[in-house]
Formats: sequence, structure tokens, C-alpha cells
Amino acid sequence: MLNLKDIVYHPPASAEPILKSIALELGFNQLGVIVGPSGSGKTTLLEILAGLVEQTQGKIFWSGQEITNSELQQISGLVFQFPERHFCSSNILEELRLGHLKITREEIEIALEEVGLQDIVLSTSPHNISGGQQRRLALAVQLIRQPNLLLLDEPTAGLDWSMRKQLINLVSKLKRHWTLIIVSHDPSELLTIADKCWKINKGKLEQVNMNS
Repeated sequence: MLNLKDIVYHPPASAEPILKSIALELGFNQLGVIVGPSGSGKTTLLEILAGLVEQTQGKIFWSGQEITNSELQQISGLVFQFPERHFCSSNILEELRLGHLKITREEIEIALEEVGLQDIVLSTSPHNISGGQQRRLALAVQLIRQPNLLLLDEPTAGLDWSMRKQLINLVSKLKRHWTLIIVSHDPSELLTIADKCWKINKGKLEQVNMNS
């Protein structure tokens, strides 16, 4: 289980905290959705969970054990809203192998099949595939790392209806093996497969009753 207790993030340059006493619990193989407008603090919270930013105050627990910033980097995998900005290889195969020199072709094929890209041409540049395929590729890159916690920032933003539906189906399948947290300003389809939902606004988090 993921457990956040009294998480505060107050950078020195900010007059007020960006995150204020955040508390959150999410079980293994569950999907949690965090809803909020731009500037509400939801992406900052993902960055803290990914170990990219360290909270000012509060504790984060995984399986009942408090974990550090560096440990979060090991157990979490973050897929950014615009993954194409973070691709740095000339082709898909190199992107998947980045940082994994001993990875086998079979492991690559398993990751691609998991995200529905089993037929993609590996010599293609990651910048020359569709937006939906880029998000799937970014997911495959993280799955190769075998994280415990998958973090997705606005995964359906900018996609047409067909691609959104495909991505929702993919996320539903992924939660069989991983714990997921997704942030979105428009979570409509995601709520049909979510186990928990929270609203965040001006740094304050409130759980939403999924049965109402």
C-alpha cells in the first residue's frame, strides 16, 4: 500500500505552499485518479512520488515502510504529459534499451506487447509516431524498469476519442500488475475504471466518494 502522511511542499521562492498537508492511501493493484485544474499542484505531487522533487514536510510509506526520495526513484515510473519531449534516442529500439544494456530482445517484445505496440517498427524514430503511440512507448520504457508504482500525467490529453478509448483500455489492463496514479483535469473516462478519486485545488487534496 502507498501511504502519504501530511505532505507539504513549500519551495523558498513561493509565498505559499504548493501542497498543503496531503494525505492519501492507495492499495496494491489499484488505480487512483487525482483531478484538478492547471496550477492546482497535481503534477508537483506526481514529481514527489517519482522522487524528482523532495517534500518540505511529511512522510511517504510503501508496504508500511517509510521510503526516501532515492528509494522512490527506484520504485516509481513517471510518464510525462508530453513524453516526446523526453525521448533522446534516434530510434525506438535504442529508446527502450537506454540504461538497460543487458536487456534481451524478448524482454523488449514483452514490454511492447503489454502496451499494444508489438507490431511497431523498431528502427522508427520515436518522434515520427503518433501521439497515442508515443504515450504507449513511454509506458513501455517504464515497464522495462519494472516499477511498483506507475504515475501518469494527463495521459489522455490531446488525444481523439478513439485513442482515448484505447488508452483507457490499456490502463485498465496495466492495473492487474501495477499500482497506478493518474492526474487529469478531465478524468471522465478514467473514473469508470478508477478505484479511488481525489480532487486537488490550491494544494489541498480531498477524497471523492466513488459511490455517489
